[in-house]
Amino acid sequence: MTQQPLSILVAGASGFIGTPLVRALRDAGHHVSTLVRREPRTPTEFRWAPGERPLDPAVLDGADVVVNLAGASLGKLPWTASYRREIRSSRVDATTTLVEAMRAATTPPRVFLSGSASGVYGDRPVDVLDDDATVGTGFLADVCRAWEAAAERAPEGVRVVLLRTGIVVGQGGGALAPLVPLTKAGVGSRLGTGGQYWPWIALEDEVGAIVHLATADDVSGPVNLAGPEPAVAERLTRRVAEDLHRPYLFRVPAFALRAVLKDAADEMLLSNQRMEPTKLLESGYTFRYTRAEDAVDAAF
Repeated sequence: MTQQPLSILVAGASGFIGTPLVRALRDAGHHVSTLVRREPRTPTEFRWAPGERPLDPAVLDGADVVVNLAGASLGKLPWTASYRREIRSSRVDATTTLVEAMRAATTPPRVFLSGSASGVYGDRPVDVLDDDATVGTGFLADVCRAWEAAAERAPEGVRVVLLRTGIVVGQGGGALAPLVPLTKAGVGSRLGTGGQYWPWIALEDEVGAIVHLATADDVSGPVNLAGPEPAVAERLTRRVAEDLHRPYLFRVPAFALRAVLKDAADEMLLSNQRMEPTKLLESGYTFRYTRAEDAVDAAF
């Protein structure tokens, strides 16, 4: 049976994930509108200013699904005190703005797919983390907790899915962006012990999973977006060096990473998060990339 086209509103549509997501949704025949922070250039763009002014509820008229990927980049380092506030406010304010518009809308959307991240689990070197694992501790865990709580205020009857995204591996950004220039320069390195679990996911599967979840009517709450085969950090960093035909000779100890990146080193590079995409697999999603090395290869 052919899926009826949906009307989908996307926040964060110009980002690393949002750009291919909008393209994939349109290729699938859906009607996609986007929220922008500049003057709209097309009839499918709507201006918004989360944290500064409310979003006109009329923007949601006719929307079946709202996808929220808005948020300041975690890759902008170092995390100064002011940037830490921006990381949190950009996510919580955007989500709150969308939810308040939904609550004021005559007909709220049926589905709200709202961003979250693997950081919600904190550093868990022993645990295997399914979708219902407890929230951890740390800066990113606190941000994700507030981010998800804002999404869960959506009106009754809206199916809320919390997209707990891992380390996205793809061309032109994501986890590989800071590694590629260093590796090209011949200083590809093992980070810390290299044995920490990184919850990787290929960009193609990140996008595919979000498209899938828009119509997976039996799925709600937290959903782990991570590849089906766990992988430690060294598998990804070594494969980058192999694909670029560069040496992989060095090890950057944890103390050196902490000296440069402060707590961002522990939050992003050294933490263990062995996530399992249980709900995603049980809902019928089929991964395109099941091994971390294959995801890295596809990015080059």
